[in-house]
Amino acid sequence: MRMSQCPQGEAALTDRLPRTSEVVDVAPQGIAIKSPAPIKRKKAKAKSPTQRSLEHMRKLGYLCDIVERRVPFQFVTKDLFGFIDILCVKGEDIIGVQATSAPNAASRVTKITEHENWPLVCKAIRVIVHGWRRNAKGRWTLREVEL
Repeated sequence: MRMSQCPQGEAALTDRLPRTSEVVDVAPQGIAIKSPAPIKRKKAKAKSPTQRSLEHMRKLGYLCDIVERRVPFQFVTKDLFGFIDILCVKGEDIIGVQATSAPNAASRVTKITEHENWPLVCKAIRVIVHGWRRNAKGRWTLREVEL
């Protein structure tokens, strides 16, 4: 039966619709159709400095892997040689990357240069500190410090 043919009119039809929080439309034929609920978008997880550096080095053409590891049942991560988070290889070029936030970059440089393994490691591979921060436009920018 069409709405125009319904003796009680449209008001009688809408009175019989379920009273829920879902959106309900009335089709031209007088049939109640439930519209799908709006899609809730999940917030994207923030990337860690390590993930940003990994992505950056791969864009430059390096073969990269994360070499820091978590110690089980403790809230501690152990870096390769005590200060390398990512190892990157491209041809004969080998780079060790320490990823951090930009305000911590200076303290990481000090930590690396004072580490007991530094004299041996610096002879074999290049070591770079990546400091990440957001600029005024909200975009992530990288500050590289090569040691």
